[in-house]
Amino acid sequence: MTRRPKEPAERDTRLARLVLTLRSQGVTDPAVLAAIERTPRDLFTPDLFKDRSWEDSALPIACGQTISQPTIVGLMTQALTIEPRDRVLEIGTGSGYQTAVLARLARLVYTIERYRTLLRDAEDRIKALELTNVITRFGDGALGWPEQAPFDRILVTAAAPGEPKRLFTQLKPSGVLVAPVGNGPVQKLCRFAGDGQGGFDMNILCEVRFVPLLEGVAREL
Repeated sequence: MTRRPKEPAERDTRLARLVLTLRSQGVTDPAVLAAIERTPRDLFTPDLFKDRSWEDSALPIACGQTISQPTIVGLMTQALTIEPRDRVLEIGTGSGYQTAVLARLARLVYTIERYRTLLRDAEDRIKALELTNVITRFGDGALGWPEQAPFDRILVTAAAPGEPKRLFTQLKPSGVLVAPVGNGPVQKLCRFAGDGQGGFDMNILCEVRFVPLLEGVAREL
């Protein structure tokens, strides 16, 4: 009998353990779990941290940023309640991991990154996964992407100091926006659901730690 290579088998075991952890933390949507299972987190993790790719923890990436904890990725994605025909705007591409998960659920994903280095690397990873429904932009995520609005869903992967009202204007009346909100080291993960009449109902999901949402594009040395 032919044995599978040890490395893939070990990765499968770690992935299975991670999925169990996600379920225990409230990520129960089958489509979201399947999207995470199909997205190899080790592809998005720096070489120094490859052996920790399947841990349920945030990890450092380039430009002083992080790849989010899988539980948080799962909870944020689940809170969006993405439908297969949805157009999703992501503010903060980062490593591209969250982008890839979204791309397995939505019709189109528009993603903006203020660090050119991060965006270039994320584009390479997305291409390697043959995800053809991702549209990238180097620019100021705080401004959103008004030319492509309105969106069905918006996900913000950096902490806004207050309600991201500018982004509300780029959301469909019945759309959903999920974002960390707060100025301190610990923020509230909030879900804003449009009521169809120009207003939004807000629910606080949990406490999180994200880098702040900054305006403008980054200067890189």
